[in-house]
Amino acid sequence: MTLPHLTIWANRNNFPQYAQDPNDRHAEQMYNGSTFNQDMVAPTHSNYFEENPGPREARLDDDSQFYRNDTQEYSADGDPLPGIEGFQIVGDPRPGSTLRACGFPTNGTTLCNFQWVRCHEDGTRYSIEGATMYDYVVTADDVGTLLAVDCTPMDDSGRQGDLVREFANNENKITCDQEMQNDINICISRGRADFDVYVLQGYSPEEWEHATLVLRRTGYQINFSHKDEAVIDEKYSPNLQTKIPNGRTTQFVLVSSGGVNLPFNTQGITEPNNEDNDVRLRDLIVLVMRTFQNKALDAKRKGKA
Repeated sequence: MTLPHLTIWANRNNFPQYAQDPNDRHAEQMYNGSTFNQDMVAPTHSNYFEENPGPREARLDDDSQFYRNDTQEYSADGDPLPGIEGFQIVGDPRPGSTLRACGFPTNGTTLCNFQWVRCHEDGTRYSIEGATMYDYVVTADDVGTLLAVDCTPMDDSGRQGDLVREFANNENKITCDQEMQNDINICISRGRADFDVYVLQGYSPEEWEHATLVLRRTGYQINFSHKDEAVIDEKYSPNLQTKIPNGRTTQFVLVSSGGVNLPFNTQGITEPNNEDNDVRLRDLIVLVMRTFQNKALDAKRKGKA
């Protein structure tokens, strides 16, 4: 039986997928007075999980796509702790793709706490801010890291089961797809890349202005079409940062060496235009800039050695 955005599975050998809500919830973050808009996917009642008022909880509703075992046995001297069986991540682990955590609730599990994390080569693990739902959009920030999701099952009595963890990409580092990697390699080999972007000018979210972001081996420029010279012309430094919000968004923030926050947007830039291409362009820009920056800083360090 198939319903819109909902698939009912007949046996445990099939892993269900989450329903996808076409409507996005809109949230905002502030960066030095400028509004940085963030798109977040909102859960619906047809999803695996119904959003719980807690910041990291998701409830399993009656229409849940989780397979429930009606013949589950309970011990005579006490119920077993809540659990999740067959926990896994589905989806393509590449920038711009959506990953979803799924599994089978057991022992009365009705709530799940999620936290997506990045694991680095040095063994450090960082929780991804805002990534506390079963859905997660892979971004340029994840490239070169191990991406995982932690899930803590709970029941209506507040009892917590054991934390379960699953890695994306078979516990291999997240990489770009071949087409994006080829685009990055071309930009780096040429030593320059020009990207059309929108830059937020002023304090109003309506004040997006078309500009060209020029990335070179030694630094970057921001040029506006109505001005004869570059508004910003800066060398790469260790203080330069690019920040990407959680969720499916076409925006990123460039933090200059002097600490100035510059919100960028690629929405409506690509041709033929669609959201997937705009998100892809955002990730491409960030990865090209970071590659130029890393190479410039490495060359500077070697020059001092």
